[in-house]
Amino acid sequence: MKNIELLVLDMAGTTIDEDNVVYKTLTDAVNDYGYEVSLDKVLSTCAGMEKLEAITSLLKEINGNEEDAPAIFENFSEQLKESYQNLEVRPINGTEDFLLKMKAQHKKIVLNTGYTSEIAHQLLSKLNWKENIHFDALITADDVSESRPSPEMIHLAMKKFNIIEADKVLKAGDSVIDIEEGKNAGCGLTIAVLSGAQNRQELERAKPDYILNTISEAEDIL
Repeated sequence: MKNIELLVLDMAGTTIDEDNVVYKTLTDAVNDYGYEVSLDKVLSTCAGMEKLEAITSLLKEINGNEEDAPAIFENFSEQLKESYQNLEVRPINGTEDFLLKMKAQHKKIVLNTGYTSEIAHQLLSKLNWKENIHFDALITADDVSESRPSPEMIHLAMKKFNIIEADKVLKAGDSVIDIEEGKNAGCGLTIAVLSGAQNRQELERAKPDYILNTISEAEDIL
């Protein structure tokens, strides 16, 4: 098996169960502007993307006015902060154990996300996940100039831990865009999980190396 040294794991839907609150909030924020989109449409179009970009491409797809995007994004960010304050967040089954086991094997773990840094930190503090115990670094859309599916976040993670060869990196996520990000970076393994935004049929389009129910099942592969 490939010698994986670095795991780059998406957050919502992959390691963290936040009950799709991001996409529910995004749906509400768009519909507040007089549009009518369903949660399913939002999940299939926006999953894994940086959120302003996601809103812009959603508006494009429904022939909406793309100029509404920044205002909708502001509205979304405000609503999300509020939703998150009251939200019960928990790790996806088996994730915490999996992280600790990988750390015990001296693998580096980077959490990566299309969220802002502020929201990502809010999630981690709710879970009580600590840097150097559960993970080694957090990289968010704020840290790079191009968000997923660009490989920039993965390249930054590799640089942080002096990993030169991308085939020593595993990328896992619950959306097509996560898998595309991993492939664009040349990752040795790409793993799609069914615990989040997209279903098996959608994920198969991206041709991941594995499709698992949850990230903890990757233990058997590693």
